[in-house]
Amino acid sequence: MNDFLDHPSAIRSGEELNLATLEPYLRNHFPGEAEALEVRQFPAGHSNLTYSLRLGARELVLRRPPFGSKVKSAHDMSREFRVLSKLHSVYSPAPEVLLYCDDDSIIGAPFYVMQPVHGVILRRELPRGFDFSAEKARRLSESFIDNLVRLHRVDYAAAGLADLGKPEGYLERQVRGWTERYYGSKTHDYPEVEKLSAWMQQHMPSSRAVSLIHNDYKYDNVVLDPSDITKIVGVLDWEMCTIGDPLTDLGTALAYWVDRTDPEEIQHNRWGPTTEQGSFTRAEIVHHYAQKTNSDVTQIAFYLSFARFKLAVIVQQIYYRYHQGLTQDARFATMPATIQMLLRASLHTAQSGRI
Repeated sequence: MNDFLDHPSAIRSGEELNLATLEPYLRNHFPGEAEALEVRQFPAGHSNLTYSLRLGARELVLRRPPFGSKVKSAHDMSREFRVLSKLHSVYSPAPEVLLYCDDDSIIGAPFYVMQPVHGVILRRELPRGFDFSAEKARRLSESFIDNLVRLHRVDYAAAGLADLGKPEGYLERQVRGWTERYYGSKTHDYPEVEKLSAWMQQHMPSSRAVSLIHNDYKYDNVVLDPSDITKIVGVLDWEMCTIGDPLTDLGTALAYWVDRTDPEEIQHNRWGPTTEQGSFTRAEIVHHYAQKTNSDVTQIAFYLSFARFKLAVIVQQIYYRYHQGLTQDARFATMPATIQMLLRASLHTAQSGRI
């Protein structure tokens, strides 16, 4: 499985780092390395940018906000650094952070540096020759949910993260906040938005549990052990981590999870290999989570509908940067179709009550 490890590649045009200022800064904090700084970029991801750094024998990973973003609250490097600095010791899949820099003169934005997490990351299509039998797919489905349950059981107060969020009124703030973010980055008219906004206000559950939540939990944010891909050794991208209703985390995982029986429009926008033989269905994910946590999941359709709406808004915010000419990443050009699909799927879940 070492042939399938996640590797960085060449840096995308327009997303280069200023090595003339970055290299001496790093040498000041990591002295003793004589060789020149080498930088490559991890090509996946659409939000915060991730780079692989090699300084002599030392290997590091750098995270910074996307170029052109005006939504500072969505890319708070200091917050993400703080979360990981507290979390790693009590939840080992969280990366170990080493250094935070708020001096914009170094690379033009705040950033942090962490230890790399080596392993396999599954994306939309499996690599050619990758052994993903039905048994492995099922065991990984179980591990995927068991790992989420493990996160939700973290004593966030003991970890020093009690002030990370406000559990009271969490769902109400989330619905209101993501609706406002949509209108703040609007580029097209989507009639589903008004219908969804009204439906979510009318059908909002009362949160019964509180936990630390990742808020973007999906296959390509987990790192798998190359010697056993059914084991999770890392969880990445903690920029939206907070304290709130754990079923919103489950809903987000469901929103990314495409079933084999889903319509072609949804299949076309699959985020990971969740349709492979042996993989859980969304219903099985909910059942497994409920068994492990004894949670009341009778209103899970609300959480899935909201999660799909939230994803649509996140994609809209990314597309807005492209639409305004703030980024040249060609991957963003086709995003309106994805936004439309997510909004339709969200409304379908809301109206049908089915996940």
